[in-house]
Amino acid sequence: MLTEAPIKLILIDDHQIVLDGLRAMFDQDVDFLILGTAGTAEEATTLLEQFVPDVLLTDYRLPGATGLELAIEVKKKYPKVKRVILSMHDEGLLVKQILKEGVDGYLLKSIQQAELKSALKQIVKGMPYVSPEITRLMLNGIQGQPEALLTEREREILNLIAKEHSNKMIAEKLFISERTVETHRKNIFRKTNTTSLVGLIKYAFANDLIR
Repeated sequence: MLTEAPIKLILIDDHQIVLDGLRAMFDQDVDFLILGTAGTAEEATTLLEQFVPDVLLTDYRLPGATGLELAIEVKKKYPKVKRVILSMHDEGLLVKQILKEGVDGYLLKSIQQAELKSALKQIVKGMPYVSPEITRLMLNGIQGQPEALLTEREREILNLIAKEHSNKMIAEKLFISERTVETHRKNIFRKTNTTSLVGLIKYAFANDLIR
């Protein structure tokens, strides 16, 4: 017999296999009730007009708006809803940006099922929760040198991108393969949270990433 009402959840992730896995896990536990799932921030917004959960559990990277942007909007419209980011990203600057916005939890997707459930129960009671790996990352950042957003090689490639060099030109100049250049480009866009060349260059100049 339940002594408390189940924790009502809305789950957002653009990978259906992740949503299916989370639903299967929570459906087997009487302490949780899934109100709905969504694959984008827009779908989540529509879902929230029908159901107000105790916890909004969202991936960070979503089509269109990010999970963080969704969390910020949810805070404005539904201040009582706990906002938890479940992500694979553990880059220091990105994590700091997310935590700075006052989300109620930041969990890595490597988290164990039992820890995830325990974390959500803690968050619902008003106690924010951050994965231990993230806590260690933050402490290392405080104790050591601030973590650079881009590696030296990524900054080098970014500068060449800003000079309108093609992948082939960059590869020849740095003596690396075009595939390696493309991998670095993808990482640069992901780390700077930009989706276009114009947006990337604007971000780079605004944050002194271009020499």
